[in-house]
Amino acid sequence: MGPSPFHGIFSAFDQDDVSTVRDETPAVGLPPMQMESPVPISSQTSAQKGHIAVDIFEQDNYYIIRAPIAGVKLSDLDIEVDDKVLTIRGVRRMTDEVPKDQYYLQECFWGEFSRSIRLPIVIDPKKVKATFSKDSVLKVLIPKEEKVKIVRINEG
Repeated sequence: MGPSPFHGIFSAFDQDDVSTVRDETPAVGLPPMQMESPVPISSQTSAQKGHIAVDIFEQDNYYIIRAPIAGVKLSDLDIEVDDKVLTIRGVRRMTDEVPKDQYYLQECFWGEFSRSIRLPIVIDPKKVKATFSKDSVLKVLIPKEEKVKIVRINEG
């Protein structure tokens, strides 16, 4: 496979400067954990937006964006296309309320999330397809741009 048309093109927007915290509290009989939490436990508020992870690849005549989004219903998702930018927005709702003082570690983000991806082509919103599997995996299919063939017209 040759160089990808996406190398260095994809970028995420709305990347707030969210400081990370290290949980170095040892569990009984276990060494300290060295995990970084993308959202500090003490500052999770409704004003913050989470981010989702995506895989982006080519298959047949499509660019495909795949995002596993556990805990989200299809009705809680919104996909927006603007020129070369595709934005996935949604809300992950917590179904049970757990008091903050009962958490040992909270890495899952609950609330609004958003992810914008700049593509190397202008996207026709009418041609974008999306599926959402029973396993909560969103798959967005974006047709590759058709190459314009130059036709020479001769008088004669």
